[in-house]
Amino acid sequence: MTAYRVYSKEEWTSAVKALESHYQVFVPVKDGDFHLFGLLSEGKRPDFDFQNTHLSPKSIVYPQSERMFEYSLDGEDPDAHMLKEAPKDFSPRAIVGIRPCDALAFQRVRVNFDTPRYRDPWWVSRFESTTFVGLGCNAPEATCFCTSVGGGPFSEAGLDVLLYDLGDRFLAKVLTSKGDGLLKKALGGMEADGTLVRQAESLALKVTEAMPAVVPVDGLKDKSVLELFEAPFWEDVAFGCINCGTCTYLCPTCWCFDIQDEVLGKSGDRIRNWDSCMFPLFTLHGSGHNPRGGKVARVRQRFMHKLKYYLDKYNEGVQCSGCGRCVRSCPANIDIRQVAELMNSL
Repeated sequence: MTAYRVYSKEEWTSAVKALESHYQVFVPVKDGDFHLFGLLSEGKRPDFDFQNTHLSPKSIVYPQSERMFEYSLDGEDPDAHMLKEAPKDFSPRAIVGIRPCDALAFQRVRVNFDTPRYRDPWWVSRFESTTFVGLGCNAPEATCFCTSVGGGPFSEAGLDVLLYDLGDRFLAKVLTSKGDGLLKKALGGMEADGTLVRQAESLALKVTEAMPAVVPVDGLKDKSVLELFEAPFWEDVAFGCINCGTCTYLCPTCWCFDIQDEVLGKSGDRIRNWDSCMFPLFTLHGSGHNPRGGKVARVRQRFMHKLKYYLDKYNEGVQCSGCGRCVRSCPANIDIRQVAELMNSL
């Protein structure tokens, strides 16, 4: 399946535009001081000259707010008080320019939504209808640590196509049949020769070797859960936390949600919304009891889940893709890399 095509930067923009006839196309776009993923059809011009988007493209598969069911409270409606599935859109979509860390994040999240015992039909349907076109990371930020958690700046995990930015052109490496089908629907480009392929491989090796020092997670699997839970450093780690939830909302591997009913007049919706373990209400019981009523307990839960509970349950690495968003944006400068080192060396 492995094949390579090369496009000039102008040809690639035209190729992506041509995909609109077949997919909902999401591309990185400049939005103020940040880059975000937006629909190409909304007049957005793709900008592939970025380090990483402020928000991951997680919401394309897993919306921040999603109407699950709808219902009527009108007594004259024969279907009153009956839940009906709200309309959903599972049409083909393509995320073009996703960074390898964010593609890896979908794989880390998939074990929660697509299991032998339970499949979330909406998450799975959107995921399976999505083609992932990755963009290798030529200049990882100082806060990035993807190589420490099973990824890399040119990792192919979870991707259908991987793009290499070679300066004046893009080299596209086809990885799956979905990726092959996408490039056949794009315009322009030509088969790449061996010289360009070797140039791309050399670039990937150089960037990967220049990544920052390793974040230690190798010893976490063998650590005692109780020993980590009762570790003496949690008070210090949580000291500056203000429970804002920024880390969880920016994180591409956080999946917690809440379900609420919203009623207007005689019509209602049952909605699934992202939630955060950093919020005091997250574990508040109907009785008024809160087993994680203090911020130390909430901060500990976040790191224990990502770096220990997930690892023990799924045995597929830690629940982190190394994107560094939480490190860059935490107002209290809490750094998951430092916490991982504390836990790993306990």
